[in-house]
Amino acid sequence: MDTSVIFMPVRELGELLRTRQVSPVELTELSLERLESLGPRYNAVVTITRDRALRQARIAEEEIGASNYRGPLHGVPYGVKDLLATSEGIPTTWGATPFREQTFDYDATVVRKLEEAGAVLVAKLAMVELAGGMGYLSPDNTFSGPGITPWGGEKSWAGGSSSGPGSAVSAGIVPFAIGSETWGSILTPANNCGIAGLRPTYGRVSRYGAMALSWTLDKLGPLCLTADDCGLVLEAMAGPDTNDPTAIDENYRYNPEATSRRFKLGVLKDLTENASDGVRANFSQALTVLEQVADIEEVELPDLPYDAVTRTILNAEFASAFEEFLESGKTSELASDVTKFGAYARHTVLAKDYIRALRIKGIIGRAADDVLARYDAIVAPSRSDVATPIDQEIRTIFGRVRDTMGAVGNVAGLPSISVPNGFGERGLPTGIQFMSRAYGEDAALSVARSYQALTDWHQQHPPGLV
Repeated sequence: MDTSVIFMPVRELGELLRTRQVSPVELTELSLERLESLGPRYNAVVTITRDRALRQARIAEEEIGASNYRGPLHGVPYGVKDLLATSEGIPTTWGATPFREQTFDYDATVVRKLEEAGAVLVAKLAMVELAGGMGYLSPDNTFSGPGITPWGGEKSWAGGSSSGPGSAVSAGIVPFAIGSETWGSILTPANNCGIAGLRPTYGRVSRYGAMALSWTLDKLGPLCLTADDCGLVLEAMAGPDTNDPTAIDENYRYNPEATSRRFKLGVLKDLTENASDGVRANFSQALTVLEQVADIEEVELPDLPYDAVTRTILNAEFASAFEEFLESGKTSELASDVTKFGAYARHTVLAKDYIRALRIKGIIGRAADDVLARYDAIVAPSRSDVATPIDQEIRTIFGRVRDTMGAVGNVAGLPSISVPNGFGERGLPTGIQFMSRAYGEDAALSVARSYQALTDWHQQHPPGLV
């Protein structure tokens, strides 16, 4: 099989599968081969689910051959971040040595829904240990090794904590993957790996079977090659779930139709003040491109403690979720020294501070909605810099600039999509994100699709991998 098919957008690949120009079994075998040959290069893979994948692929081939086509994901291989439960004795390690042998006797709701859509699970993909909930300073904070982006002439970080999904999609190992975000863990790998990543609205997707990092902040979403792919995958994985009371009681129907009207976009004041030169230049050029389809104006958010509130909630909820583990003393088995001891700092969050943060969270949500109601989306760089080398501390990215967009988006549970918008220092990709009102995924996706229709960054792939 021509390896270039694995770099096709899901919509195109699905049509080839539907018309039997591509075999689900052969496509799955290609993905499995690339998992084995390329996965270790990027430290992207934890467990290859070969037997399950080939069984699902054969079922898909029989169903499609019998004209029982389930939809655009039918027969398409994919991987999931290794915090989603899988049955059949397949480990779910949470990226951490103490949980390397952990198994569950059920599939996470997202895994079950994607199987119902006909998608083929080929791998559990690497992640930062415990999704970074204990804090970390360097990329080597997982037993699978530092996640590496396929881009650039030197080894640079794929981004956390969904590092494996990011690099696996970027390298053409899988056409799409599922990651999670509590604060930046989908958008950062999308930025660093030059792909699309969608953080859905909080509650849009069930988290049943997913490791809990922060009950009021965690979200599951797709990493794909295009914004359109993200919409297709989100439709398959979203919807109500009696096993997750936070999942909203409505299905999501993706609307891929282009709009004929001009968009209205907001840009936060002084947003790129501390960004790298490459990020700043690419963002400016992207705004020029967007002016073809949008009216753009500067906007300000109210002066609220976005970062502090988000961090307080995350730290307090993590300490509660992992209380038994922290008391067991098994943190000594973790890979990162910062992670080993950082967890205990989370225990110092006072109940009064947590309650105050939850109260202000509601104020932030209302304030953000008041601003976003005037726009299709707020647009911003996905990150303030390109991927850092894997031998450097990542605080050079996260510690230097307040991540207002990330804090607001995650504490208020707002959808945002990152797509590539060029290359910066060391030939590494940069991204642009579009954030919309709660449950406004279609608005963000529509703007992102329009941007991708005017550019070709999403059609460029790491050299030597096609």
